[in-house]
Amino acid sequence: MHVLAIASRKGGSGKTTLTGHLSVEAERRGHGPVAIMDVDPQGSLADWWNERVDPAPVFVNTSLETLAADIERLRAAGIKTVIIDTPPAITGAIRQVVDVCDLVLIPTRPSPHDLRSVKATVALVEDMDKPLVFVINAATPRARITKEAVVALSQHGPLAPSLIHQRVDFASSMIDGRTVMELPGAPLATQEIERTWEYLASRMGLSPAIPVLVQRPEPRDAEQLQLQVAV
Repeated sequence: MHVLAIASRKGGSGKTTLTGHLSVEAERRGHGPVAIMDVDPQGSLADWWNERVDPAPVFVNTSLETLAADIERLRAAGIKTVIIDTPPAITGAIRQVVDVCDLVLIPTRPSPHDLRSVKATVALVEDMDKPLVFVINAATPRARITKEAVVALSQHGPLAPSLIHQRVDFASSMIDGRTVMELPGAPLATQEIERTWEYLASRMGLSPAIPVLVQRPEPRDAEQLQLQVAV
């Protein structure tokens, strides 16, 4: 089993959107069963999942007190990939999540304030001797600041080769529990998520990504399903 944490000190960096999208892409590429966890008190990831029709990925209730034990139970249950959404702060919560993960993805918008806030996250991850990857999120095409962000981040660690651009498709898909890969007419946004997951999968040593066809199930009661998969 592989555990990916998505962490950033800065709020609004897109952690929840990336968690949802990357977890669905992991399932599509045959890297499942995939479980997602949310240790952000705002619970935005849980809200998104409760709107989904497709039960994959599974959502697992957890707490900081039970996180490590829950991870081990998921391993024993045959879960292959776990992705954890985190709160926008450098707190004990982030340290506990980083402690149980194999790789930390640090998303950042290409702005001076966001780039400055990355330092604290990097320091924590490096202090815990965990590998990290940056991804530029909500980028503006051909903007000078985006190019400057690429240069700045590459001096502190590896950078996902695909930028995630500012696209309305990302926000609109999350409203009803979907992702851009499940929307008609969103090929550019879909390609960005596909390339990002391919890179992350290679960094975690997952087998080569193989697209799989998943039959979409009938709608189910989200609260009932959550009870079934919670550990």
